[in-house]
Amino acid sequence: MHMEAFVNEDRLKELIKSAVLEVLEERSDFLRDIIEEAFEDFSLARAIEEGDSTETISRDEVFSLL
Repeated sequence: MHMEAFVNEDRLKELIKSAVLEVLEERSDFLRDIIEEAFEDFSLARAIEEGDSTETISRDEVFSLL
């Protein structure tokens, strides 16, 4: 094998960083969607945890409030 076939670790890191930055610049909507979904998941999990620790009410009580 020739030495040219190997990429050193620093060069590989540069290439990966460059590729990631290029994707983020070209597909900023993709990154935004990922972040939005993460916040939604976090908020839903938090709401479920809060709901588990509160008093339950009947379906009729819910609809009377609406």
